[in-house]
Amino acid sequence: MRRLAAVSWIALPLAGALVLSGCSSAKPTSDDLQIVANPTAARPAVSPAVTVRPAGQVLGNGPVSAVAVDPKTSTLVVAVSSPPALRLYDLNALASAPVNMPLYGAASRLTVTPGRVEIAEPGAGVVQQLTLPDRKLTETKTGGQPASSIAFGPDRLVAMGAAKDIQVLPAAGPARTIGGQLYSADDVVDTGNGVVVLDRLRTAVFSVDVAAGKVNEGLRAGDGAANAVADSYGRVLVTDARAGALLAFSAGPLILKQRYPVPGGAYGIAYDAQRSLAWVTLTERNEVVGFDVRGGEPVEKYRFPTVRQPDSVGVDEKSGRVIVGSAAGEGTQVIQP
Repeated sequence: MRRLAAVSWIALPLAGALVLSGCSSAKPTSDDLQIVANPTAARPAVSPAVTVRPAGQVLGNGPVSAVAVDPKTSTLVVAVSSPPALRLYDLNALASAPVNMPLYGAASRLTVTPGRVEIAEPGAGVVQQLTLPDRKLTETKTGGQPASSIAFGPDRLVAMGAAKDIQVLPAAGPARTIGGQLYSADDVVDTGNGVVVLDRLRTAVFSVDVAAGKVNEGLRAGDGAANAVADSYGRVLVTDARAGALLAFSAGPLILKQRYPVPGGAYGIAYDAQRSLAWVTLTERNEVVGFDVRGGEPVEKYRFPTVRQPDSVGVDEKSGRVIVGSAAGEGTQVIQP
């Protein structure tokens, strides 16, 4: 029996997982049924008005689309969408005014490696790079296609959203493209044990063989897979915005290891490798929850009230501080657990 990727959904008893595989060698004429019936399934739930004062300190205003922390310079990077810009805060002097840096378009994702921030701007057709502490912005063209997410590894990997593929940007040599199985390439994660791409249209994750240049097998990821991050154990953690859950997949091979219920509109996710904590925002409740993910299932350690519409979250691994961004324009929140 030959395994085929992206042929049909087969139900498994393991936590409702669905595998994209089949036993027939016949090529299907269409796999439209694999697309999620509700195209908004992966979007954040609309938040109610804030009734509890947000924990910690709230900075600035304006709709926040992404947040990240550079551990090398202790710089908090906040992407605001109107007008598109980065705000750079010194985490050691939060009372100081931030540095404002205009962008071409609203950023969907900020990915950090020490001293460098990669900025995915779906409406701009480029990926920008910010180096710190010199605050220099450069750019990499993506052929006019919208970039939605970036991963660091031996190569930079760029998920190209509606273009349905992944661009591989090596440190040396020409760029190349990996595609062929995806309906939407929304998030890409390099776990160190393998690369995984999130396809929101099919609420699925797929393993990627970067060396061979192909997308391999896929697994259903809940009812509305929204965002993904790598943890310290070679896994990919995924939020299910529709069903309210935190999923954990091994990357090599791709297997659903855990499905843990997280009611309240689980959406944004960040990981603190120093403390093995996954931080998940709950947009239906205006909360952020910290889960210890070292054991057989996540264990809740922290829960804090947040600003309204907490769509984005980041973490400062030096101090453990959690950063929450309000997509409703109510500021950026800094919480010390």
